Amino acid sequence: RQADGRKVLRSSIREFLCSEAMFHLGIPTTRAGTCVTSDSRVVRDVFYDGNPKNERCTVVLRIASTFIRFGSFEIFKAPDEYTGRKGPSVDRNDIRIQMLDYVISTFYPEIQEAYSDNTIQRNAAFFKEITKRTARLVAEWQCVGFCHGVLNTDNMSIVGLTIDYGPFGFMDRYDPEHICNGSDSTGRYAYNKQPEICKWNLGKLAEALVPELPLEISQLILEEEYDAEFEKHYLQKMRKKLGLIQLELEEDNKLVSELLETMHLTAGDFTNIFYLLSSFSVDIDPSKFEDFLEELTSQCASVEELKVVFKPQMDPRQLSMMLMLAQSNPQLLALIGTKANINKELERIEQFSKLQQLTADDLLSRNKRHWKEWLEKYRVRLQKEIESVGNADAWNTERVKVMNSNNPKYILRNYIAQNAIEAAENGDFSEV
Repeated sequence: RQADGRKVLRSSIREFLCSEAMFHLGIPTTRAGTCVTSDSRVVRDVFYDGNPKNERCTVVLRIASTFIRFGSFEIFKAPDEYTGRKGPSVDRNDIRIQMLDYVISTFYPEIQEAYSDNTIQRNAAFFKEITKRTARLVAEWQCVGFCHGVLNTDNMSIVGLTIDYGPFGFMDRYDPEHICNGSDSTGRYAYNKQPEICKWNLGKLAEALVPELPLEISQLILEEEYDAEFEKHYLQKMRKKLGLIQLELEEDNKLVSELLETMHLTAGDFTNIFYLLSSFSVDIDPSKFEDFLEELTSQCASVEELKVVFKPQMDPRQLSMMLMLAQSNPQLLALIGTKANINKELERIEQFSKLQQLTADDLLSRNKRHWKEWLEKYRVRLQKEIESVGNADAWNTERVKVMNSNNPKYILRNYIAQNAIEAAENGDFSEV
């Protein structure tokens, strides 16, 4: 193949571990059957920093019902009006029809059976279903802090699976703008952009299905179904993560938003904080509440960790030149796509400056204040759950059970994967 070429042991272990982790988290995914390595080696620049190394070639056996992607239908794409680029099978409508028939009859047989006498309705029902599956999939990602890294149309499964594990990552500290792909300088595939980019990819699939499915039909389906399905599934999952198992209240969405805002303000660990919340109770006594608060705030970043996060990344002279360009030629700045980077750098400088005066005690006091405010809102919401049931003890037992089954204790953090990779590269596969 071209582009990145042969897979290596490092990337193969990452895919093997993550695809299996996602499966056991209940998230639709391809799986890894085997991971076979060899003595052949290729040169890879892991961090694109000019420090390449020889890595062992490896093959992962991926398992899925199909590996057809959204991008598979773009091989029929007509020449682009700006670039002139076109698909390798442009004008081969016969192949597109055949491939669409195959996808629907094989992987969506219930739709094929229901609409066998009306092709347009059948194709519309298929597009509606893949729209809803994709919305639910990305909602699941958001709820475990998973960031894919490269969400182009070639990395979107036609049956709604997580596919192509590349520069993925699970968030540690909650940051809505978290970027797991070091080469994604503009944040196109950032954590908070994943729902948006998946919807955009569905729009590209819709374009690729014309004329088998008229665009006015598919666009209407996309607008009517995607956001509603995502929001419904996301909130359902978040209610389970918070143990809100009895009532579905309008205020729940705000409670979730305020929780994430508090995590962001305190640089809280996304996974660990959700996991800890199952040990919080409505009638917790003051001394145990302080212990709980200590444990909760221990999952927030320290002053020194924050200094690393907000350390300026641009050379001051480079930033000065960019700021001058922003004043003199903003169109050029927009063209080269660095305006967002400048804004982020200015924010880093401001935050880094504030941190120089912040003590550990000040940070702890501030974090405790933020968490006390949210926990009081959470306590009030849990009280409403209790008031709606007859047996509070049975409710609490079920609440904890649901929370623990929806909040993983462990995720594939980068350092865990890296430890296993380094051991494997030295011939020890026991950590894998």
